[in-house]
Amino acid sequence: MFLYASLIVFLVYFANVAAGAFWDRVVFGDVGEMLVLFAASILFVIAILKKEADRNQRNGS
Repeated sequence: MFLYASLIVFLVYFANVAAGAFWDRVVFGDVGEMLVLFAASILFVIAILKKEADRNQRNGS
């Protein structure tokens, strides 16, 4: 679930950057882009840590 959320948030970031590059139209400013990319990174880290915890629980470690 967190991995999909990370992907969606990153796609929002990418769409904003692409809109600025192609159509000179952005939704987020510099700080907004930073916060969206930060949120995507945090969600990705949470997803990876949960997957690692699940794997360790299955292996009995």
